[in-house]
Amino acid sequence: MSFSWLAIWQGLPYLLQGAGLTIVISATAMLLALGLGMAVALVSQIPGRFVRGVVRAYVEVFRNTPLLIQIFIVYFGLPQIGLRLSPFLSGLSALTLYTAAYNTEIFRAGLEAVPKGQHEAARSTGLSPFQEAIHVSIPQALRIAFPALGNNLVSLVKNSSLVSTIGMVELMFVANDISFNNFRSFEIYGAAAVLYVILVLTLTKILNVTEQRALLKGR
Repeated sequence: MSFSWLAIWQGLPYLLQGAGLTIVISATAMLLALGLGMAVALVSQIPGRFVRGVVRAYVEVFRNTPLLIQIFIVYFGLPQIGLRLSPFLSGLSALTLYTAAYNTEIFRAGLEAVPKGQHEAARSTGLSPFQEAIHVSIPQALRIAFPALGNNLVSLVKNSSLVSTIGMVELMFVANDISFNNFRSFEIYGAAAVLYVILVLTLTKILNVTEQRALLKGR
């Protein structure tokens, strides 16, 4: 069986739609994971073994178990305790919780890297702990953590392909569907791989440009 460009041409519109859905899913999951990761990282700064132990347990569990298992637990396991989510919400929840665990450690390192003098200066001006976090700690932690967050976002785009296993429609799901119908697996999966490469390289370029502009503004 020879290589078929026609199979790629016919499947390309659907693959592009799938790529668009991958972008939407990844962007939504990352935004949620940024908020959750920062919140958990701030909580980890609260004195007390219990609070830090809970944060550590969350981070270790989600970082040290395969994402695919987490997706299956959310989609297949939660209905057994009365919580049934759609494929979209199940996939989004698993991606968010998994990514937020990594973001928590990234933000925690960023918060701890803020010079102590900055905290002392904030307190001396009469800022409350909340105001200090909003105006001093978080902005500087974000700047410090940005490169690592960018790498995490790139990983999220690639990991999003796993949600196709529970019927969440994105690029990999569309590729599977087309391949099962026309039996041109090499061409369709190859085209999907090329689209993933384009997405990741484009995202990496955008992140690099954003980081450079942020560095210039910070000078």
